Amino acid sequence: MNYKKTLSLLTVLIFAVACSTNPFTGKKTLALVPNSQILPMAFQQYDQFLTENKVVKGTADARMIQNVGQKIAAASERYLTANGYAGYLKNYRWEYTLVQDDAVNAWCMPGGKIVFYTGILPVTQNEAGVAAVMGHEVAHALANHGQQRMSAGQLQQLGAVAGNLALAKNPENQQLFNQYYGVGTQVGVMLPFSRSNETEADKIGLTLMAIAGYEPAVAADLWQRMQQQGGGAPPEILSTHPSNDTRIRNIQSWAAGAKAEARKFGVTTFQK
Repeated sequence: MNYKKTLSLLTVLIFAVACSTNPFTGKKTLALVPNSQILPMAFQQYDQFLTENKVVKGTADARMIQNVGQKIAAASERYLTANGYAGYLKNYRWEYTLVQDDAVNAWCMPGGKIVFYTGILPVTQNEAGVAAVMGHEVAHALANHGQQRMSAGQLQQLGAVAGNLALAKNPENQQLFNQYYGVGTQVGVMLPFSRSNETEADKIGLTLMAIAGYEPAVAADLWQRMQQQGGGAPPEILSTHPSNDTRIRNIQSWAAGAKAEARKFGVTTFQK
């Protein structure tokens, strides 16, 4: 059997068996790297990060991050259990940490390890603003976006190998392929894939913050403040994230639906 046929069969097999189900959309997603491998690596990297950065403890802001994180985690558990995914979070190890850093940033590693930088707090302004960021970051972990990105990267590498093998007898065409493949797959596949993950996390995050008792429309106000931070942003087509304008429009259109979902859980008041 030649290399092309072997790689074709391998690709079909990968798509057939290496998938998981997104509990929020019901769609099949790539899962070439299992969570049993990803989570221990994430926890180790998180612990290493904490040893190299200044963790803020015992302050009102640190307690707020903890409080909001616990509420969002509880909302996640409620939603997943109600939708047939009881036990989905059994391997998660929730941890909410505030780090002294001027960067306007926050992140959540696979498995529920969450970091907020102090630099983002002036932009979040209050607890509801923190909940908007927290919901978004937790959504990335719940939807296994890290796993999907790793899987997509592996497929990108597989495509490069397949192309080079197919063109092995034509060095000139092989060179052209290598010249354009990276840019083409980055702009045409990987960046749209990343923006899709960000949009999905925005939508899931609204639902989580609403179930936790926070006003989801606050998220649009947050992104308006992010927009006012200034700094040049690349065109959306060349970015890993949707533009601020796109995010704000999406959030404004989704906020009512998030509150309607929260009411199914008996939530009728929403903190601003």
